[in-house]
Amino acid sequence: MNEQLHIGPPDEPARERSSFPIALLAGAVVALVVVAALLLPSGIVMNPWFHGDKSQGERRHTGASGTPLFWGSAERAYAPAIHIEDVSMGRAANFLNQEVTTLTGTVDNTGGQGLQGLELTVIFRDSLNEVVLREARSVFDAAAPPLAPGAKRDFEISFEHVPTTWNLQAPAIEVTALRFASSK
Repeated sequence: MNEQLHIGPPDEPARERSSFPIALLAGAVVALVVVAALLLPSGIVMNPWFHGDKSQGERRHTGASGTPLFWGSAERAYAPAIHIEDVSMGRAANFLNQEVTTLTGTVDNTGGQGLQGLELTVIFRDSLNEVVLREARSVFDAAAPPLAPGAKRDFEISFEHVPTTWNLQAPAIEVTALRFASSK
């Protein structure tokens, strides 16, 4: 009598694992990479505020009161006429007893047009001059009266979470969007 020992369910063929779920997952990853590659050069992924026509180089933001702010060729050309002066920084505790870093200064509109809205981007760096925090903030918009040509206006920006790696030097401040006042 010659019997072979068989372990497992009787007479059941060995199952082959399906490669379908793995192929589906790989296809989804490839599709996401392709979509990201298509969107990155257009600036949609890199600039979440983009709503304007990229071919004209215009970018539109929404200010604090919902007013659109722009960064097209006219706004870029006018930006050098906006000066940020008397910048100072301080630390204080807010009503929740948390440390808040405040940046105060004065906007000087030395150009020939009134401004209805202005956005400044504040850039904090570390000891290696690497950016550790970049935040864009509206410093005034439609709720405030326009900033007339030649006029100045004080502003204050509060930051609740400045990284501890900040080099404690004054941050860079850039004009990144604005809205011209309508000439009525």
